Amino acid sequence: MTAGTVVLWRHGQTDYNATGRLQGQIDIPLNSDGVRQATLSGTALSVFEPTRILTSDLSRARQTAQALAERTGVEPIPEPRLRERNFGAWEGLTHPEIEQGWPEAYAQWRRGEEPIGVGAETRTACGLRVAETVREAAAELGPEDVLVVVAHGAAIGLGLTVLLDLDPARWYGISGLANCGWSLIHPNSGREPSWRLSAHNLGVD
Repeated sequence: MTAGTVVLWRHGQTDYNATGRLQGQIDIPLNSDGVRQATLSGTALSVFEPTRILTSDLSRARQTAQALAERTGVEPIPEPRLRERNFGAWEGLTHPEIEQGWPEAYAQWRRGEEPIGVGAETRTACGLRVAETVREAAAELGPEDVLVVVAHGAAIGLGLTVLLDLDPARWYGISGLANCGWSLIHPNSGREPSWRLSAHNLGVD
């Protein structure tokens, strides 16, 4: 058995998002626009009548999840494995600051390679931990149930890549989610891959 629908929902905007700073696992709250986005999206997603809400334990995701909880009565469950990809020494910096301080590693990153020497989590490691978490939670539910997973841009994109049986180290075919955007996946009826993507980057803002 597994959940019939999984909603992968990115958190609302933060001041770091608004100023182009790489957040990673720094714990940044929503700004006023992010609160508004979460309120609007939470209202829209409440029509799914979620059975379970699982959220990254970082505050921006928990605040976003709470907007849905207030409309459904389903209490979010915090899960550290849904945190954003760890970007090591680059967290809190803008792209120009990263390029100036680590020109070679930045060029590697922009080419789609793993940046060397900055302590960043690999794309594969992040994707595997997120996908594993989604699979485990979905497996505890039934075909009529809806699982909402509240997480982060890179984490969702990489986790989704793994769930679609693609290689997160090499495949870059999924666009990033907007703040408070969401995607829908469903079990694939015994076929490969085991999950299918039915909608991507939906939103109300």
